[in-house]
Amino acid sequence: MWLSYGLFAFILIAGVAYSTSARKLTVIAALTGAAVAILVFAGAGFTGLAMMTTFFILGSVATSVQSDNKKDLNADQSGGRTAGQVLANSGTAALCGILILVLPVHAHVLQLMMAASFASATADTLSSELGMVYGKRFFNIITLKSDLCGVDGVVSVEGTLIGIVGSTVIALVYAIGMGWTTNLIWIVVTGTLGNLTDSVLGAVFERKGIIGNNAVNFLNTLIAALFMLLLYFVL
Repeated sequence: MWLSYGLFAFILIAGVAYSTSARKLTVIAALTGAAVAILVFAGAGFTGLAMMTTFFILGSVATSVQSDNKKDLNADQSGGRTAGQVLANSGTAALCGILILVLPVHAHVLQLMMAASFASATADTLSSELGMVYGKRFFNIITLKSDLCGVDGVVSVEGTLIGIVGSTVIALVYAIGMGWTTNLIWIVVTGTLGNLTDSVLGAVFERKGIIGNNAVNFLNTLIAALFMLLLYFVL
């Protein structure tokens, strides 16, 4: 038990040190991420921590790909992601961790919801960041008409497929830690649905200035988790 806690503390401290020194996160954001990691670990152990770490690593790598060409589109991320961005992407997972502590009898479904939220966040980040680089044709997800790359609610086939790969990676991490069942498929499905929801929210609300990017990111992870809850009781 104490060995596990010691290992977790080491990973946590190392993560905070790296993310701030590499300017991936602001200091406040790194501390916020540490608080989220504690809740995720409390609810899903090292599997939850592994999903969160995988999301962070994949997101950081995707953001760095041809970063100079994406600088204008990602101007709000210069100097490291903020605490608001951390909570937008992992706040739903943190809420699941809290609920697991309060309602341990429902830990299984809440852990699946946590996985769905990380799958959605990963899919969204990878499809957005890499879709801008590898996408060939871009279109509005509502009208399906051609649109400008990087504009809210605009997607590409390539970016969407990359997003599915991101959801699959999170699903595999969950399966390694929690067991190989059909839940792997549902994590991919709900992560993809959350990612598509992000684009719809971007086209309908964010583009009009009704809500901001952080709200869209939080809602897409929350909706992915709710999709998982629905599937859990239907299937």
